[in-house]
Amino acid sequence: MITARDDRRRTFETVPAGVAAVSWWGRAWVSALEEVSHDTARLARGRTYADGGHVSAVTVTPGRIVAYVRGSRPRPYRTELTLPAFADPEWNELLEQVAADPAALAALLEREVPQSLAGAVLPGTGELVPHCSCPDFGRPPCKHAAALCYRAARLLDEDPFVLLLLRGRGERELLDELTRRNAAHAAREQPDAAPGFPGVPARAALARTSLPPLPAPLPVPTAVGLPPAYPADPAAPDPLALDQLASDAAARALALLTTGEDPIAGLTVWQDAVRLASAHPTAGLTGAARTLYRELARATGRSTTDLARAAAAWRQGGRAALDALEEPWDPPAGPFDRARPALLAAGQGSFRPDRNRLTVRARQLRLGRDGLWYCYEDRLGDNDWWPTGRPAPDPVSALLG
Repeated sequence: MITARDDRRRTFETVPAGVAAVSWWGRAWVSALEEVSHDTARLARGRTYADGGHVSAVTVTPGRIVAYVRGSRPRPYRTELTLPAFADPEWNELLEQVAADPAALAALLEREVPQSLAGAVLPGTGELVPHCSCPDFGRPPCKHAAALCYRAARLLDEDPFVLLLLRGRGERELLDELTRRNAAHAAREQPDAAPGFPGVPARAALARTSLPPLPAPLPVPTAVGLPPAYPADPAAPDPLALDQLASDAAARALALLTTGEDPIAGLTVWQDAVRLASAHPTAGLTGAARTLYRELARATGRSTTDLARAAAAWRQGGRAALDALEEPWDPPAGPFDRARPALLAAGQGSFRPDRNRLTVRARQLRLGRDGLWYCYEDRLGDNDWWPTGRPAPDPVSALLG
């Protein structure tokens, strides 16, 4: 909870860039100090200090704005600008004026100083007084005070509540008070007006003990729809990548809707990349989706060939098939030893065992941890094994399928 005391002290570690005020009230703030100075050289030096970052963090409290400004000496000078804070009667008059004027209130909420308040809140002649610990005893402002004035003007550009804080009230307490007064004005103007929207009395709403039943859910779609067509624009993301992401998000949403389970929960980055690539069976080095393959391979630190092989395994049997591709293991002797005689009896040749793999010439079977057999082919005759066919619990069926 922000108290009035906390709300009346603000420190700005950084100030918006530039020294030239852009808002009309920021320029009026600068004019209030410049009109008391007849030394244009000092003002120019102050602008140079402000633009060169010589002004440190700026602290604002009622009636005072303080910062340390680095000059020509190593030790910075304590510089401040004072502005008389309003007494309570003045604040009461000002708040009533804003609360009664919707345009002024809207401008303030948009962080602008209402034109109707210009004469009240902006510094009047002689009100903005500079002070500095530097040894410049000439007519103020010195170059350090001028630098602080220019930097403060940029703060006012961004947040006019800084000006109101200088006049004595913090932003939070001002908004709370304006809200209260504005509601009071509205109640006085329309004491018996009916609301322009449907509703029920608060007493009746609080007395309700049960809620009406929820409407029936919409029917679950049978399949995901096609994503929108994305135009090819050099400044926009790749249309194929957008199409892929939209289609994948729709399929994932449908799975969550129908089963309540996330189909990709627990996947590693590599496994998810393989899953995405598997949706494009003709992609890779020559397919239309080669850009997608290249980006996925780069993101996972693999080659496009590794990704294409893994995507083929994913199409063969999902995550279990990818495990069969990448993870050799030692299966129990029973089902594995029965596979070789079955293959030999079916005229498929004498397969050589190696861990969970059976190999003969350019064909290979791999037993997965899920109990299914996965078929592979060596297309080039150099132990370049690629998944083929569909898995089956029987090795002969997997090989022939």
